[in-house]
Amino acid sequence: MPRIARLVLKEEKAVYHVMSRTALDGYVLGDVEKDFLVNHIRWLAKVYFTEVLGFCIMGNHFHLLVRIEPGVDKSLDEMRKRFKIYYGEDGKKELSEDLIPVLREKWGSLSEFVKEIKQGFSRFYNRRHHRKGFFWSERFKSVIVDNGETLINCLAYIDLNPIRAGIAKKPEEYRWCSLGYHAQTKNVEGFLTTDFGLREFSLKGEKMRLAHYRRFVYEKGGLIPGIENQGTSFDLSSVERFRYRTRYFTDSGIIGTKEFVSKVYQDFKGYFTSKHEKRPKLVQGLDGIYSLKRLSENVG
Repeated sequence: MPRIARLVLKEEKAVYHVMSRTALDGYVLGDVEKDFLVNHIRWLAKVYFTEVLGFCIMGNHFHLLVRIEPGVDKSLDEMRKRFKIYYGEDGKKELSEDLIPVLREKWGSLSEFVKEIKQGFSRFYNRRHHRKGFFWSERFKSVIVDNGETLINCLAYIDLNPIRAGIAKKPEEYRWCSLGYHAQTKNVEGFLTTDFGLREFSLKGEKMRLAHYRRFVYEKGGLIPGIENQGTSFDLSSVERFRYRTRYFTDSGIIGTKEFVSKVYQDFKGYFTSKHEKRPKLVQGLDGIYSLKRLSENVG
């Protein structure tokens, strides 16, 4: 079967949930490997036209929620700054005129960003463990994520990974996820953005947005003792529904409001082999959030 084209909005800023899994058996990502992967992503995020909203590095895979911006309008000064970060300050390589459009396209590409993350980590892992060969098992998965409620639900799903896996009781205890990074490093170097795509968040400072998001994660994950008796809208049944529906954040091609999913689908309609118009399907248990199946499920 020919390789399936990835759903990527090339001419506009967009948010993607990215996932990739190792090809090796067992939980091969230890503390050192996880630290390197976080630092490698953080460095590349200074070069690429990205905002990292959240992440989680587990023992055999990682999640990344990233906003990618096209680089076509980036100024020459901006390109020079990123060029120095990428190639170093020694001046051995120059930013020539013909290289500028190439780098503008590359550094605004989701595929190039994730490829560099994975290739850089593979080289590190193979050197450290004196091995050769593939580390990652497959092409990475990516889901186009709407702003607003969809984005914050997806981010909560990512931060709750160590809780679901039973390796932490609270996200803050796990330094290789977004909330753990915020709590334990105070978001060093401003790696993570706290623009969670909710209009109400724009009216608050960063600390208040983060506190609001933390509360959301705790309620979604059922981490607040006696949550069903606290007068919150998140009772135990809603917690179970959220956990059960989390596959939509990894197995959809597009997820968001009905209008968002319909609009984005029209951009990629020609990629689908189905003769019938695809329609957004409501994700039960997540109010107002719709999804469209991954492209691979619609290709013969």
